[in-house]
Amino acid sequence: MKKNVLKLIGIGCVLLGFQSCNDSFLEREPSQFITESQLSDAAPLNPDLIAGSIDGIYTVMFTQFSGGTTGHDDFGQKSNDIFMDMLCSDMALSGSVYGWYRSSITEMQGTQDFTFGDNFQVWSYYYRQILNANLAMGNLGGPQADPESPDVRALLGQALASRAHSYFMLAQLFQDDYDPNQPILPIYNEATPTPQPKSTAAEVYALIETDLNRAIELLEGFNRSSKAQINQSVAKGILAYAIAAQRTRWDEVAAMANQARTESGTTLMPPTAAPFGILGGFNDVNNPSWMWGVDINENSGVGLVSWWGQIDYFSYSYAAVGDTKAMDEGLYNSMRMDDIRRDQFFDGAGGNYLQPLFKQYDVDRVPFGTSTNVKADYVYMRHAEMILLEAEAQARQGLDGPARQTLKLLADNRITDTSYLNGLSGQALIDEIYKQTRLELWGEGKSYFAMKRNQATITRGTNHLSFVGESIQHSDNRLTFEIPQREIQDNPFINGQN
Repeated sequence: MKKNVLKLIGIGCVLLGFQSCNDSFLEREPSQFITESQLSDAAPLNPDLIAGSIDGIYTVMFTQFSGGTTGHDDFGQKSNDIFMDMLCSDMALSGSVYGWYRSSITEMQGTQDFTFGDNFQVWSYYYRQILNANLAMGNLGGPQADPESPDVRALLGQALASRAHSYFMLAQLFQDDYDPNQPILPIYNEATPTPQPKSTAAEVYALIETDLNRAIELLEGFNRSSKAQINQSVAKGILAYAIAAQRTRWDEVAAMANQARTESGTTLMPPTAAPFGILGGFNDVNNPSWMWGVDINENSGVGLVSWWGQIDYFSYSYAAVGDTKAMDEGLYNSMRMDDIRRDQFFDGAGGNYLQPLFKQYDVDRVPFGTSTNVKADYVYMRHAEMILLEAEAQARQGLDGPARQTLKLLADNRITDTSYLNGLSGQALIDEIYKQTRLELWGEGKSYFAMKRNQATITRGTNHLSFVGESIQHSDNRLTFEIPQREIQDNPFINGQN
């Protein structure tokens, strides 16, 4: 990455929320943008300026084209959630009119060819977030600073957690399987770095853990003003995922996942169609089960190019006109008949087969009648996933009894008769937890992590448009992205080493 490119992205775009960031900004420092030195000088006089830069990081998470492309599959964190659900095959592209996701993701051409834009989109999005976090930290005294002000401590903690989250996502999306000795990503600790060589997975995960442990300390006592902000519970949830991805220290994973949910003040979604129930639409950040999410409203600027536009049949966009995303048929058929989550998906004949018509939908629920100005909210983390991760970690320690008990916190809320769980132990119990994770978190981007943790082999169901019936291993290099062409060209340490 070129130094001037990184600096402008890190300074200008974070303050403008990426509303206007494109290649025309990849120039020398234009006068209309505040410079890093100016921000540093202003910070002691106006701490709110730093708070604004942190808020900018959260804004980028739902801003269209924040991956640096003009694609209608580029809209922040949730765009990558779709990529992951499709790559692990739990989300089937069962209809394609406009072609989004078809060749690059579901046919896995893009993940084998570094010139495809999706590689750049994912890489660019997370490294921009890392650089924005580095900029904020640089003006708060650096990652090792120990501010006295609770407000400043919270800002630094959020920046550290955000950087760790982005490195975790990159590590998952750009390494086929966890190998601590494999060089995978360059690490940047400054807002205006020089190009760096790849660091090993062990080094990347060590930084992630260091950042998150420090963030957890700094976020002690922080009462956030909105769920869009990372608080201590969210940081613990990210840390639980990061340790679990290394398939080790399961006792720490269980403890951290437990703390994340029990200290968050959240609850489990009830098995109802009420607004906050499991059949209630997943569209309101005020849902007491959501640990991390963002309030999307008429002023957020979210429209057809969005997660809702791509997934929700009732939002006037792609899912409504033939670009159908559905649950993999094999996964759906694996659900017990007394599982309430069967009712989240349309199981009748026709083009809507297994679409999430009753899981994730706009509250208006009027086909072609919903405004093109999206107002349904985005969820990034919720209570149920921490239950499942804790149960998995317990089972992997051989703690079958506690694992069953933890799993039943969720299963008893979803399945009428869970007595079958009493007979499960060992690998059979781990497999059941993995299946419950896939069923519960469909469409939320988390099944991809579980696939890698479980070293699973996925067999595509009959409602996919490609590779029907093919079994794909978790470590297949088609399931991870390639370092993009631009990075290879701009970084002499990576040139020729993709």
